[in-house]
Amino acid sequence: MLRHFHAITIRDQLFSMITPGSTIGILGGGQLGRMLILAGRSLGYRFHIFEPSGPCTAGMVADHEVNAPYSDEAALRAFAEGVDIITLEFENIPAEVLDMLSAIKPVLPGREALHICQHRQREKDFLKENGLPCVPFEYADSADSLKTAIAAIGFPCVIKTAAFGYDGKGQIKLNNAEEAADTDYLWNFLECPPRVVVEKWIHHIGEFSVVCARKADGSKSTFPMSENVHVHHILHASIVPARITPATRDAGEALAREIADKLDVVGLIAVELFLHEDGHLIINEMAPRPHNSGHYTIDGCITSQFEQHIRAVTDLPFGSTELHSATVMINLLGDVWKGSEPDWSGLLRDPHVKLHLYDKGEARPGRKMGHFCVVGDDIEQTLASAEAHFKQLSGK
Repeated sequence: MLRHFHAITIRDQLFSMITPGSTIGILGGGQLGRMLILAGRSLGYRFHIFEPSGPCTAGMVADHEVNAPYSDEAALRAFAEGVDIITLEFENIPAEVLDMLSAIKPVLPGREALHICQHRQREKDFLKENGLPCVPFEYADSADSLKTAIAAIGFPCVIKTAAFGYDGKGQIKLNNAEEAADTDYLWNFLECPPRVVVEKWIHHIGEFSVVCARKADGSKSTFPMSENVHVHHILHASIVPARITPATRDAGEALAREIADKLDVVGLIAVELFLHEDGHLIINEMAPRPHNSGHYTIDGCITSQFEQHIRAVTDLPFGSTELHSATVMINLLGDVWKGSEPDWSGLLRDPHVKLHLYDKGEARPGRKMGHFCVVGDDIEQTLASAEAHFKQLSGK
């Protein structure tokens, strides 16, 4: 059991620039951590990883990897004492861990942003309290209260577990009263969570996201909005530039900047958005870290989201987020492997394709194993090329 530690706020930490040659600690050892390290290497930083279930893909390219549970106080303290600053690559980290670590070294983006974004109830409350556009929602903490919440929201609606949900996990869409009749079954199907959020299903005309970087002094830099295509609730493709009006693009980037300020983020905040049929944007979810929909920045922008995150948490000047090419990013899930390594020759023969594999070992259905980007001059041609490559790889 972790003891209580006094958490130092970001403003209280008042750290100076963390110069190249320093060591950055990362909580989490997935592909986002791996790509943070690869981006930070060129700036001269060293990296330590803390990952309970290692060895991990980020640890393969790190200087040092710690494998211990988040309840291991001694391991956490040793990890913090061995680095100059700490950041994170996923948000499902106990808040008391950040309290402990931030009493030793600066932890960015910070406890409050993590605490809000890792839990859908707190996230929805934050949006509502700050007058930010979000879907109508209700809460439930039992099968009986679920029935009441569904009745209040109406159909169609979606039930989402309040914590630890991503890529469509912990979600059920209900289209009509018949599907909602047996709330005991629904509650058990969701494994009897402490709390769920019931949201109105939005009939949108597109899904989009904006990644915004923010430094401790409040300066911000946004990346071009991406247009996202999901298949079975998992991101399939990100298309940039998004095929939207300049007004919609500006509105999305303004929302991301406002959220970054209100959360006092130091690092990145990714904001997922729905474009409603009437033309206004609705905030779906937020993530205080690099985001899958921002992978296009590695090959399409002058500065990637990963490098920008490193610059933000170390207080280096921001790099340019200018898009130099139309870019389409395609996720590669374990389904593509089909029991053996895919034939990459078609991708690698195309000089406009950049392949990124995460070296995650076993390729399971739905598991993110890599991605590729296609760059070009025309977004429609680039998208057609990307989908053709994916069709060849997947055999569809």
